[in-house]
Amino acid sequence: MQQFTRGELRFDVTDSGPADAEAIVLLHGWPQDRHAFDPVIPLLTAAGYRALAFDQRGYSPGAQPAPTSSYAMSELVADVLALLDASGVSRAHLVGHDWGGAVAWSVAQRAPERLASLTVLSTPHPRAMLEALQHPDQLLKSWYMLAFQVPALPETVLRATLATVLQRSGLPAFESHRYAARFRAGGTAAGGLAWYRAMGAAEARRAARRVRGILPTGAAPTPEVDPQVTVPTTLVWGRHDTALGRRGTEATAQWVSGPYRLVELDAGHWLPETRPYEVAEAILDRAGGQRAGDASGPAPRAQSPAPRADS
Repeated sequence: MQQFTRGELRFDVTDSGPADAEAIVLLHGWPQDRHAFDPVIPLLTAAGYRALAFDQRGYSPGAQPAPTSSYAMSELVADVLALLDASGVSRAHLVGHDWGGAVAWSVAQRAPERLASLTVLSTPHPRAMLEALQHPDQLLKSWYMLAFQVPALPETVLRATLATVLQRSGLPAFESHRYAARFRAGGTAAGGLAWYRAMGAAEARRAARRVRGILPTGAAPTPEVDPQVTVPTTLVWGRHDTALGRRGTEATAQWVSGPYRLVELDAGHWLPETRPYEVAEAILDRAGGQRAGDASGPAPRAQSPAPRADS
């Protein structure tokens, strides 16, 4: 499968491994695309799994709706479920990095029956993240989330500076320049930043409800779903992550009632690109399969992806 559709939107897909094997679905973050997992996928398919990665809305050229409301979390979750349906997968092992991790947490909350396991890279549980944002250390790391709420200006600035910004945060030069080139193409800049703006709009609505007295000051709105995650879960975090700190990482455990494990790496934020073996090992360990180096001898060494015409 190279594409799937949901309504009028068309999503680009990488589909590797046996079609009838257990499926592992991989969700990228910002400003990545599905190729962020290219170094990881050969390790998963060598262990006998089917690996599915897709360019999420805002990133696939055929799935870049303009309204900010189109990037609400409910829509992002529905995209993942549409991929499962289109690929004939009833239950999958779900993996998400960065924003893809936020979507993965939400899928686990809203549709746990569709998941066999959950592996999240870098991103704490959303409630743990909210708790962390009450403290200066995480607020300082997350300053850009507020900056991205400004219309148009972030797109203009990042078109010129994104490759440098990404390299300074620890992403290798090859991927930094490839993601920056994709960011400049078509509507990808606005599409990727719309995820942040949709989050900001949701928080503004909550604040307005408090001002009107619908919610008491400091109270959280009644959640649409139970925030507790019952799916067997692993969180993989790099202690040198420039965007996501220890406080939210350590607070995540209280929001997972299913089997849970925290894997801390001597790494930064860009785990799929820089730590593919450790990432694959964590995924396979949680999925109950073989470790990355145990599949009929050593797993194939993952190479940096070659430049692609669609990148």
